[in-house]
Amino acid sequence: MEFLLAIWNWLVSVWIVVRWPLLFAFLLITFMLVSAIFSVWLERKVAGRIQDRLGPTRVGGKFGWLQTLADGLKLLVKEDIIPTQADHFLFRLGPYIALTGSFVAFLALPYGNGVVATEMNVAVFFMLAVMSTEVFGIILIGYGSGSKWSLFGGMREAAQMVSYEVPMAICVLVPVIVAGSMNLIGFAQVQETTAGTLASRSLMWNWYLFHDPFTFAAFWTYFTCATASCKRAPFDLAEAESELVAGFHTEYSGFRWLSIFMAEYGSMFAVSGIASLLFLGGWHIGVLPDDPTAYLGGFFGNLINVIVFIGKCWTLVFVMMWVRWTLPRLRIDQVMMTCLKYLLPISCVLLVGVSLWNMLLPTEVLALFPIVLFALCALLVVLLIKQLITWASAPPGTGMPGMWSMVGVTGYQGARKTHS
Repeated sequence: MEFLLAIWNWLVSVWIVVRWPLLFAFLLITFMLVSAIFSVWLERKVAGRIQDRLGPTRVGGKFGWLQTLADGLKLLVKEDIIPTQADHFLFRLGPYIALTGSFVAFLALPYGNGVVATEMNVAVFFMLAVMSTEVFGIILIGYGSGSKWSLFGGMREAAQMVSYEVPMAICVLVPVIVAGSMNLIGFAQVQETTAGTLASRSLMWNWYLFHDPFTFAAFWTYFTCATASCKRAPFDLAEAESELVAGFHTEYSGFRWLSIFMAEYGSMFAVSGIASLLFLGGWHIGVLPDDPTAYLGGFFGNLINVIVFIGKCWTLVFVMMWVRWTLPRLRIDQVMMTCLKYLLPISCVLLVGVSLWNMLLPTEVLALFPIVLFALCALLVVLLIKQLITWASAPPGTGMPGMWSMVGVTGYQGARKTHS
């Protein structure tokens, strides 16, 4: 009896220790799943709009929101076939390693002021490290499938991910040098809005995106490398359907195929979260003088912070989808050349430049530059919106010459006469 009581006390003590981590893990995996479902639906709608297609419209209502749930249910009940030539152990293990590498990164990702599963002083390094383990799952998927097409896709992805991780990590070091920390919560707090005069008030121009020209360029370089590391077009040579059937996951179906794509969409959200925290102010709106927790309390204030942060991340995920359905796919040699010949040197120059920025320029210039850069970017956005409205409201063939008609395009009439 005493032995059973000792076991019971031990189980109770273990439950007291692990109950909160288990709860956090359940909430994060649920959010990752819901985010992946929303991303699949959003990708179909984005593709339909950009490529002038309908996309899902009838299943589940006006916007076809049940189409993705129907597909998920289909994958859960679909027969799971393992090829005869495959290594059964590696074939089963690969998707779960890829999914684990993407999921563990969410443990250090803060969604609000203190809303994080595990706060780390080296959170940036931790997220980059665990997300890089996804490549091991990709290699096992390609090698364990027993197919040369899957093996080619796995080797392509290994070369691509390892290459693009180098300039992406260097671009992450640019805001790390500015902040002097690798704590992601610290990044958001440094860019937090504070009260004061208009010149010292930390509003949107206090985001590291506008801190200096090197952090501004580092954001776009990082986002390009992150897009490539997530196997997104135009860098999706690891799963180029027109060349490799379906790439490294050719032989997969059912739940394991679903796990591979959950890992991809999870990585997209994770790298977007890093970009939001390092460059875009984290969970801060950027238009209020104080954090919402200062006047709404901890719960409601952090609720707004979480909504703002998730909105920023999904906006960056939307941009990735926008790029995918707009630009054509690159060749594998062009993908590697873009990384090694252009992005890697650019990231090194940015790292050196931001190191010298604070040392060489006077304090007045350092304080005024973010406001000037923010004003120029805002003006550019206004002009772009105005031009888009002008093109959209103009009759076909008049707003943008050559968009709907070749009338007015230089050289068209001469070419037409020559053809006649």
